[in-house]
Amino acid sequence: MIDTLSFRSVLDGVPQRSHAEILQLRKQRLNPALSLSYQEPLKITRGEGVWLYDEQGRAYMDMVNNVCHVGHCHPRVVEAGQAQMARLNTNTRYLHDNIVEYALRLTATLPSSLSVVFLTNSGTEANDLALRLARAHTKARGVVVVDHAYHGHSPSMVELSPYKFNGKGGEGQAAHVGVVEMPDVYRGMFRDGSAAGQEYGRLLQPAIDGLRGQGTTLAAFYCESLLGCGGQIALPDGYLPEAYAAVRAAGGVCLADEVQVGFGRAGEHFWAFEAQGVVPDIVTMGKPIGNGHPIGAVVTTPAIAASFVTGMEYFNTFGGNPVSCAIALAVLDVIAEEQLQENARRVGAFLMDGLRQLQQRHACIGDVRGRGLFIGAELVRDPAARTPDQPRAKAVVEAMKARHVLLSTEGPDDNVLKIKPPIVFSRANAEEFLDKLDEVLAAF
Repeated sequence: MIDTLSFRSVLDGVPQRSHAEILQLRKQRLNPALSLSYQEPLKITRGEGVWLYDEQGRAYMDMVNNVCHVGHCHPRVVEAGQAQMARLNTNTRYLHDNIVEYALRLTATLPSSLSVVFLTNSGTEANDLALRLARAHTKARGVVVVDHAYHGHSPSMVELSPYKFNGKGGEGQAAHVGVVEMPDVYRGMFRDGSAAGQEYGRLLQPAIDGLRGQGTTLAAFYCESLLGCGGQIALPDGYLPEAYAAVRAAGGVCLADEVQVGFGRAGEHFWAFEAQGVVPDIVTMGKPIGNGHPIGAVVTTPAIAASFVTGMEYFNTFGGNPVSCAIALAVLDVIAEEQLQENARRVGAFLMDGLRQLQQRHACIGDVRGRGLFIGAELVRDPAARTPDQPRAKAVVEAMKARHVLLSTEGPDDNVLKIKPPIVFSRANAEEFLDKLDEVLAAF
């Protein structure tokens, strides 16, 4: 075991620079496309649970880090990584217990048809590999995606991410990609009705027909189980059953992107797609799977996995290595032993109730939505017209940061407060957040 003092001696060799020096070096030596949060960026040096600490030891409540799923620097997860790294780290060309144990443990959380696991280094890699699987199985190329979706930063995934290809610097929609409207029952074309989910689901067929009209057959439908960049949107009831039926009738496969929302965050279900009563053909995972350690996964059916056996080897140098698998196993242990899925359900419900109470006092909160600890609060100028209020949302984020609470914004109009803290987030944390948000909104 590597002790804390050894780590400290390594870290002590890194010069501690001022904010200005780091900013200057970032400009000189790092990719200029790298972004920073907040008007005055924070220098964060330590994390623990739901808290991040700056170089002066000031604590900030982290309301947006869905990557450190079971809390920043969870001791059980850190210890698992340290112990395995001190013993062995190699690749999957050797037999090792960790990878098969993880495959068994992971598939035990999923419907029985989803039984074959591929391990990767990130959610982007997982979504990219899933596209190869879908195309190998269907012998088709076309993909339908949901507007404003983000599925990763590789070239193939930017092509499937309207959030990117229709944004600044984007190259627009590729010919093999169809886009359907977000199933947004607050500001979309179908609102508030019990049939809205089915109505949005029926939009898949025109998109499939549009691809077919250009000579492109359908390989896959990519859909996040809860929409992140789209504005923290929970899919309306009936959406995925309707959409999946259209996709399968066209010969395509259905992919649930759980990169942001899996592993119990949704509260009532371990996987957010379960709330729709469907079973995808492929599920992709990332971010929370390793609590910040770079690991991702694709889980699919034996039939789709068999279609990928073409004679070309699939090998990923780091994917499925013993250290990553040890960390991922520890994450599953912590979720189960600390009952964090139930915590996400209980605290998430309390938080949404509290936000809806604030909505009664502050007309700028137009909508509160989400599942578990994946929540959005949409800020508007006019509640009746549901006009987005991006300036107020940005101002709220800065004002909350001044009160040591870290938030961010999301959505097509960047007016949705996104709330997705580590799922160790407690009721006391929620009460503190709600009190501070009430104070901030009252000041506008």
